[in-house]
Amino acid sequence: MSAISHQHRRRRRTYALVAAAASLATAGALAAALPATASAESSQKHGGGQHFSRYQDVQLLSFNDLHGNLEPPAGSSGRVTELQADGTTKTIDAGGVEYLATHLRQAREGKKYSITAAGGDMVGASPLISGLFHDEPTIEALNKLDLDVTSVGNHEFDEGAKELARLQNGGCHPTAGCYVKGEEFEGADFPYLAANVLDEKSGKPILKPYWVWKKKDVRIGFIGVTLEDTPGVVSADGVKGLKFKDEVETINKYAKVLQRQGVKSIVALIHEGGQPASGSYNYNCDAPGAGDGISGPIVDIAKNITPSVDALVTGHTHAAYVCTIPDPSGKPRMVTSAASFGRLYTDTTLTYDRFTGDIARTAVKSANRVVTRDVAKAPDMTELIGKWNTLAAPIGNRAIGYISADISNTGTESPIGDLIADAQLAHGKELDPETDLALMNPGGVRAPLTYAAKGAEGDGVVTYAEGFTVQPFSNTVNLQDFTGAQLIQVLKEQVSGTNTASPKVLQVSSGLTYTLDLTKTGAERVVSDSIKLNGAEINPTGTYRVATNSFLAGGGDGFPTLGQGTNDLVGSDDLTALEKYLTANSSATTPIAPPATNRITVVK
Repeated sequence: MSAISHQHRRRRRTYALVAAAASLATAGALAAALPATASAESSQKHGGGQHFSRYQDVQLLSFNDLHGNLEPPAGSSGRVTELQADGTTKTIDAGGVEYLATHLRQAREGKKYSITAAGGDMVGASPLISGLFHDEPTIEALNKLDLDVTSVGNHEFDEGAKELARLQNGGCHPTAGCYVKGEEFEGADFPYLAANVLDEKSGKPILKPYWVWKKKDVRIGFIGVTLEDTPGVVSADGVKGLKFKDEVETINKYAKVLQRQGVKSIVALIHEGGQPASGSYNYNCDAPGAGDGISGPIVDIAKNITPSVDALVTGHTHAAYVCTIPDPSGKPRMVTSAASFGRLYTDTTLTYDRFTGDIARTAVKSANRVVTRDVAKAPDMTELIGKWNTLAAPIGNRAIGYISADISNTGTESPIGDLIADAQLAHGKELDPETDLALMNPGGVRAPLTYAAKGAEGDGVVTYAEGFTVQPFSNTVNLQDFTGAQLIQVLKEQVSGTNTASPKVLQVSSGLTYTLDLTKTGAERVVSDSIKLNGAEINPTGTYRVATNSFLAGGGDGFPTLGQGTNDLVGSDDLTALEKYLTANSSATTPIAPPATNRITVVK
């Protein structure tokens, strides 16, 4: 596969580096004259009364894991938790690109030096308004948001490297064509950075590895990487012909490249993250007594990235945090993540030292801000959403089922996860009546089903668009045979192997029950003798017919045993299975109720 072109369309907003030789010489003389500990307000009169300021505050606005959520996300996906002064919490409705645009534009007001960056997964697993059109609407929205730069995330590879190249460079979709007559998709105005994603044949990055923001005499470099384990969380077709390198090794390599170019202020955009000790977006990781305020892969990554990198913008875990983690020299360094779906953005102040060309890290300040819905909607975003909704309406507004209440996507075992597993079991039995159970990966469940009316839709109606938002991947439902011993091993892989630190608890169909004991460690957290199917213990030597989606059937998400099944049979796509289940089991007069979530007993 040939490497993706490193060229991208010239930005609508360009920044010129204006620095006359005489001014640089004067700055150099002052650098020698002033102590390194000069305050951020330090300035001197020189050169006939000319005013020179040593320090320049640069605003860095950042977000991550948008996943094409142009409209306000529904249910819990559209709320954030805020910690109150008295220790209680409250939830706030948040998100929607019309509001995100307004908040970012207000935040930039009066800021002459402002950068907007993102930490990957801007597209992929998107609601119908974007996903139906291969995420062209989201790229258009990001252009209007004046995004300057983003790293790739794992979901940028859902449709493969060639499709990612199209999103960067433009052009109509190779099979779907142009969606609006006379309009060709222009691609992203901003660079996607993929420093650690290499073409297997050439050994070179498939996109730009780094990018330098310039304004007058201020230069800040950005290096973008995705998680090394991207092949473990993306279908094999999506990463075919690609090699993913270590995050730390890659960032350290390109930090040296930037330094050789004279760029000493560096920000890493990393699509990998951690889990804070609190689910509140404004939790203080660094408060006295907070202990280990954040855990997960980003901690080790941050501790090993060269001290020449000044700040880390992260993502992937959909968590919200603003923490300092010491670099290899022991110096604190800011690490941030703005949750997901456009519900938050991070506002960071980087204090640039003109004498050294570096960031004065002791002066770095950062905080997560809520994208509240009490501000005016951005008219250009409203127009964009209206345009794409009009195109999607004939497909998206079709009713596929009815629910009696919200079917949420929360908890170790979620009601929507149970519903999807039941739908896949039903589809499996249509294909083969001997199908025993179904397993669904939690990462494949993207949203809840909400009861409240939307537009002209009646209360409790589930539309195709809502179903698409829940299951946007177009995975097929696959049947495979496993021994009982293999089935037990699969359940243990939820909390062992690559899933030891961050368990991936499978959603299970009705009839399968077991106990998950979180007081234990590793694979022992799944209590073997508690695993039962329809009340009977699993027979290690018996054979069980299991329905999963095609991603899991390939061993994805850290479940290698699921890639060892036999007697394969491929059915319809997973959304079709959900639609058929809802149609068969609900009506306007007999809506389906949320499952009881009593299949997995959790011991804490």
